Amino acid sequence: MNITRRVFLKTTATGIALATTKSWAGKLPSPAIERRDLFPQGVASGDPTSDSVILWTRRPPIKGKSANRLVVEIATDPEFNQLLAGGTAKISSDADWTCRFLATGLDHNREYWYRFVDEQGFASRVGRTLTAPSDDSDTPVRFTFVSCQSPNESALNAYRRMIFEDEARPENQRLNFVLHLGDFIYEVTWYAEDNPNGNRGRRIKNLYKFPQGRKIGNFHLPVSLEDYRTLYRAYLEDPDLQDARARWPFVCVWDNHEFAWAGYQSQYVAGSAFNAPAQNQKVFANQAWWEFIPARVQQPGNPKLDQFKAPAVVDTPIEPFNEDGLGEEPNNLKAINSLKIQRVLRWGKNVDLLLTDNWSFRSPDMSSDDFYAPEYPRVTPQIPFEIMNYGRHYNGDKPPDTIRFNGKDLPNPTKDVHAQTFLGREQRRWFLEQLGASTARWKIWGHSFGTMELRSDYRNLPGELGSKWPKDAGYAVIDNRFLRDKDEIFDFVRDQKITGFAVVAGDRHAFHAGLASKALPPKNYEPLGVEFITGSISQQTLFEVLEVTMAQDHPMRVLHLIDKNDGTVIPSMNITALHGVRSTLKLKETGDMEQARAVRNPDVAPHLSFLDQGGHGYAFVTATPDQLSVEFVCIPRPLERSERPDGGPLVYRVVHRTRLWKAGETPKLEQEILEGDPRYSI
Repeated sequence: MNITRRVFLKTTATGIALATTKSWAGKLPSPAIERRDLFPQGVASGDPTSDSVILWTRRPPIKGKSANRLVVEIATDPEFNQLLAGGTAKISSDADWTCRFLATGLDHNREYWYRFVDEQGFASRVGRTLTAPSDDSDTPVRFTFVSCQSPNESALNAYRRMIFEDEARPENQRLNFVLHLGDFIYEVTWYAEDNPNGNRGRRIKNLYKFPQGRKIGNFHLPVSLEDYRTLYRAYLEDPDLQDARARWPFVCVWDNHEFAWAGYQSQYVAGSAFNAPAQNQKVFANQAWWEFIPARVQQPGNPKLDQFKAPAVVDTPIEPFNEDGLGEEPNNLKAINSLKIQRVLRWGKNVDLLLTDNWSFRSPDMSSDDFYAPEYPRVTPQIPFEIMNYGRHYNGDKPPDTIRFNGKDLPNPTKDVHAQTFLGREQRRWFLEQLGASTARWKIWGHSFGTMELRSDYRNLPGELGSKWPKDAGYAVIDNRFLRDKDEIFDFVRDQKITGFAVVAGDRHAFHAGLASKALPPKNYEPLGVEFITGSISQQTLFEVLEVTMAQDHPMRVLHLIDKNDGTVIPSMNITALHGVRSTLKLKETGDMEQARAVRNPDVAPHLSFLDQGGHGYAFVTATPDQLSVEFVCIPRPLERSERPDGGPLVYRVVHRTRLWKAGETPKLEQEILEGDPRYSI
């Protein structure tokens, strides 16, 4: 693709009606009394550029008294001795009393302080924000990426640790921003009275109740705009999240739980419990996200975004699907396009951050009920999975009529079905255009769930475990998704000789580090970039879930968990995916990781350097002209809030570094353990 820099930059511009008034420079600040109780969700900033940033707060009516106008004050010091800029903004119930204000005309790579003051002279807490470096700057870029948080059944101690460490750093080494990769809220909600024993070992706090809601079994789902707003209001009263948003600008995308647990497009799916078209609910979810997340996002027909304009939609089945899996029913198209979050943000010469929406345009899940091995939980047979994931595009658009599985030839249910996609055709084309046009040294894809494949060689299991992995199944796939999208993107990176390609992701509630590739052996293994996935801020990991739910006498428990004599449990699921089943069984026999690694299968995961399916925390990125480093900061299971200023102890700190490679070279990762002992993750 021949794409100019001018075209690339055009896509990043978004206006907001409420913006800085130049005449405010040099004014004295308003006489104000800080009243955090009147601004219960605190303050925030988002999506900084080199000369602007979006500022945010919420000032709801308190005891029947409301504010209709807020003064926004911006200064270069937290004492507000003299204003640098400011303006006024109207607020109302139409946007749930939230305020979005675009601070413009700022200097690049600069720290600013801001606050909001109502008509009575009551002020919000003071917020701190930062602008990006100028486009020609070589300044190192530092940010953390996070995902998956719920204060209703856990604690957000990772933010406390993040703040504590940032305050201790020299000023020139502090974070520029926080990248939140989704599941900012969890719309699936358990109430304490329905679950007196908690949720899989977690205490439920009942921080909120849906005004309307829908009860399914022992959990509740949102239905209305007010239900979604209730979630954001409650989450943003968490002190650690609120402090983090007041300290750094956040850059956000959504994952699944901002709308629907297992949904796609405007279809609401909650596992097997509920499945229905939900165009109104998709619009409600988008509007609530827009109201509470300060971001440079676009709404068709509303370029200024001074107010979210909800399209009128009717809940209607979203068929028919076109050849790319997009439901062409008009209400579906209106709902999923009511807010577009894909965008590109630039930090000097070093980083272009490309952000995609991985749920609004994804195709429906395929049916694979006939192709699973029930004796082996949590895995999918590779060969049937790949055939069905590609649909009618498998084998060069020549899919088989039947799929051989477990000794039988079964009808191929996806022979005439579109390939699975998460980006959709238009967004995939947009992403490739932006990637091809980027001149930054590091092209970092903010991907909500990542491209990395996890698998294991179950065909090497001994017969004494009680059953044999089907011979015609290939590998046991633990996690892999959307193969045709991956093909197109990695082929583009290869053909265009793109260097500095990196993926950062969340969603999986696990730390991963490795090389990004289109395929693994025995197919052509060709690393074209690097990829890092962060553990969750607080949500349950697979390790924690299986500790609670998997029977100790399950024949395959050893592939996931190894019970020690002292009552502790080894997360053998990491070894199974990193090194293969022989390593896992050797670890069970000897308890020694060196002996376990000595019998590893090098073809299982040649791309993986690190895997922890039980870790919580965040990842800290530093991008310089010639190196990208990503440090995993892992904390203990955050069941309750830590009162320590550092957020509690650390489990480990591990850093991965890669040098900027040249076209035609293979990227390489170096690993260093800085603190702790992640022996079962390497």
